[in-house]
Amino acid sequence: MFMKLKDGKSKVLTLSYDDAVVQDIRLIGLMNKHGLKGTFNINTGCYFPEDKERKPSGHMRMRLSEAMDLYIGSGQEVAVHALTHPYLERMKPADVMYEILEDRKNIEKQYGTLARGMAYPYGTYNDTVVEVLGLCGICYSRTTKSTERFGFPENWLTLHPTCHHNHPRLMELARNFAEGKELNAQVCQMFYLWGHSYEFDNNDNWNVIEEFAEYMGGREDIWYATNIEIYDYVKAYERLQVSVDHRIVHNPSDIDVWFWEKGETYCVKAGQTLRIGE
Repeated sequence: MFMKLKDGKSKVLTLSYDDAVVQDIRLIGLMNKHGLKGTFNINTGCYFPEDKERKPSGHMRMRLSEAMDLYIGSGQEVAVHALTHPYLERMKPADVMYEILEDRKNIEKQYGTLARGMAYPYGTYNDTVVEVLGLCGICYSRTTKSTERFGFPENWLTLHPTCHHNHPRLMELARNFAEGKELNAQVCQMFYLWGHSYEFDNNDNWNVIEEFAEYMGGREDIWYATNIEIYDYVKAYERLQVSVDHRIVHNPSDIDVWFWEKGETYCVKAGQTLRIGE
C-alpha cells in the first residue's frame, strides 16, 4: 500500500516566496495565469509604513493594505517568516518564541487564516529553533538548501526545497520532473521551488519564472498545491487506519485520500471506510 496524491496523481508542484514585496503582485498574476500555487512567507513587523512614500528599489516591502489586497482571496497560502526577519539561531529561545508567535498572531488577524507554516529567515536555524517552532504550532518550515531532488521531507520542520529559481539546472530539473517516467507506481514526487520575487527585478530575469510557469503549468498529471495543502494531505494519508489484510481502510481525516495497492488506485473519502472487494 503506497501513497498517491490528490485525484490519484503522482506529482505535486509548489512554490515558496518570501518577504511580502511588491514584486509578489506580478508573480501571483503569473502563477494564476498558469494555475500554479504556493506559499508567501511574511514578516509582519516589516511592512512599509502606510503614510510614507516608497522610493523605487529592488527590495520593496508592501504596505499592510497592499499585502491584504493581494493575498486575501488569491488562493495562495500566507505563512510565517518571523516578525522582524532575524537570525533565529542567535536568539534566546524565549525571543525565538516571541518572533514566531507574534508573526503568527498578526497573520491570522490580518488575513483571517490559520498560519501553520513557515520559512526560516536567511534559511538558518539550529536544534533549539526547530524545537521552539514545534511548541509554537508550526507544522513545517522551509530551509534554503537545494536538494535537486523531488522527495518529501523526513522532518517537515527542516523542509529542504528542490531548488531556487536561479539554480543553473532549473529547467533541466523541471523537464526531469514533468517528463520523466516513474520508476514504479509506488513513487510520488514533489517539485519545490523557492525564492524572492524582488530578485527578478534585481537580476532583470523575469523570463526565468515566466518560462518555468509556462512549461510546468496546465499539466493534468501534476497537482498544484500550497505548502500546507501538501503537508495536510501527507498527514491524512499517514492517519489511514488499515486492517491486517488491507481489505478495510478507514480515513478519519476531513481530506479525501488516494493510495495504490496491487495494481489499483483507490480513494478513501473523508471520514469514510473503504472495503476493498465488496
